[in-house]
Amino acid sequence: MVNSRLDTLLEKLFPRQCLLCRQPSHNPQPLCHDCRTSLPLNHCACEQCALPLPTGAAPGALCESCLEGQRDFDRVIAPLVYGPGIRQLVGAWKYRRQTLLSPLLASLWLEHLTQLPACDLLLPVPLHWRRQLWRGFNQAALLGRALQRSHPALAGIPLLEGGLQRRQHTRHQAGLGAGAREANLAGSFRLRAEVSGLRVAVIDDVVTTGATAQEVAAVLKDGGAASVQIWSLARTPAHPATLAGPASGLSAEYAAPQ
Repeated sequence: MVNSRLDTLLEKLFPRQCLLCRQPSHNPQPLCHDCRTSLPLNHCACEQCALPLPTGAAPGALCESCLEGQRDFDRVIAPLVYGPGIRQLVGAWKYRRQTLLSPLLASLWLEHLTQLPACDLLLPVPLHWRRQLWRGFNQAALLGRALQRSHPALAGIPLLEGGLQRRQHTRHQAGLGAGAREANLAGSFRLRAEVSGLRVAVIDDVVTTGATAQEVAAVLKDGGAASVQIWSLARTPAHPATLAGPASGLSAEYAAPQ
């Protein structure tokens, strides 16, 4: 009761500001109701890789790449389109080191699910140790922990931060095309956990071309995983350049996730 009254008093004296519109958020998170409801939802998407599809695509439709090629991951779950709003939030979280945004991002992922997918193991996509040392954290691991704290069904599922290892310090993925991303990541990951027969959920922040998802899933399937899902905040459209909407206030490096 005392904490509740203190929170109310602090909110009146120092109202939280929405990170996107800079107006009072009127809630404990730095995102107001209007900005939250305006985030681009990935309603019409490829059933397997979550690539945004044209409005009106049939339920269960697959994109051209999933129809033509073999995917090692079973499904990507990405409830948002990587566009205005979510791009700023992810950029602030990763590149401005605003790690306190982790609970907000976890809540955005959970609130758009109709049913929590079944899994036996949570594996964050790893960073190479040099990049993690520079950044100070692995954003996928932060998101995984926030999801566990936000949903009781996930609290008892193991989260193995060392279950995958990135063996090579690869070039930044930002700015690379699909083929270049695949070549850049080839042989980059090593499995360091027992996954035989398990349903594995791989946690990442944004899926761009699916190159990381494919490389990680291939390693897990080779290790005997029964299924591999990619749990991601957002999915980029086929042509990210079309997202060049209103200025985000962040530099160009935030325009393409990595």
